[in-house]
Amino acid sequence: MNLDLIKECKTAKKIGISGHIRPDGDCVGAVLSLQQYLMKCLPDAEIKVYLEKPSDIFREMKGYGEINSDFPEEAPFDVYFALDCGAERLGSAEKYFQAAAKKINIDHHISNSGTGDLNDIRPEVGSTCEVLYDLMEPEYLDRDIAMSLYIGIIHDTGVFQYSNTTPATLEKGAKLISYGFDFPRLIQETFYQKTYVQAQIMGRALMESIRFLDGRCIVGVIDRKTMDFYQVESKDMDGIVSQLRNIAGVDCAIFMYQTGTLEYKVSMRANEKVNVAEVASYFGGGGHARAAGCTMKGTFHDCVNNLSLHIEKMLKASEKGA
Repeated sequence: MNLDLIKECKTAKKIGISGHIRPDGDCVGAVLSLQQYLMKCLPDAEIKVYLEKPSDIFREMKGYGEINSDFPEEAPFDVYFALDCGAERLGSAEKYFQAAAKKINIDHHISNSGTGDLNDIRPEVGSTCEVLYDLMEPEYLDRDIAMSLYIGIIHDTGVFQYSNTTPATLEKGAKLISYGFDFPRLIQETFYQKTYVQAQIMGRALMESIRFLDGRCIVGVIDRKTMDFYQVESKDMDGIVSQLRNIAGVDCAIFMYQTGTLEYKVSMRANEKVNVAEVASYFGGGGHARAAGCTMKGTFHDCVNNLSLHIEKMLKASEKGA
């Protein structure tokens, strides 16, 4: 459905907005652009963002400093938005969403069937920020809203290089940069730039990576002991799986880091020969055909063996269809 954001929120006095746990660029851009947009459209409404603390690389987005990363008890919201995920990935903010008088879910993940009273889920669109751009009235856009939308779009399209980039995506990007923010610097500082320790942990993962399935698949892993040694968190390992995927001859890349005893967070990237969203769904995860993830239990070798069963079937099927 094509939501009318202003109409759905017009009578609301208290509006809440959240995105998924471990927020990435699209998630942060979505929640902050929507907050700033609704504040312009509905100046009398109270509009709060509840989100796990995002990386400070996003600190230039307007509203970043007002993000609530504590989740106290709240009186029910009139309208609550879940952005870039279903309700089950809101973490501590899910209680606000479920208690709200009206629940609105906006997303672009194919694994999300819609968890709100009103849902706008567009798997064919490259980012939730692009979905929001389509829902926003142009006369309310300004430099701050445009910058947040742009950052979200570049993060989920790999600066317009992933297959989810369409001619319409590029047209929207062109319109957004016309608002006059320093987009080359934002691309460098929020997407490409790494701290020294982030570069070190990426080097460690690449150096110790393993190729399998005749070299068509590669896996890198960082265990808890190594994370503690380098003093890194999950956000410091963003981009490692994409770097693994860049290796010549690799159809599917896997990156895993330990989150508990016999528990790993798994990220996958692939070309058209492997649908990693389908692979992730077998283990309770999801995402996109070319980029997906899940959490798995077992030893590192157990996890890789279980993943490879599904990946190998897809690679063989692609050979038969070639």
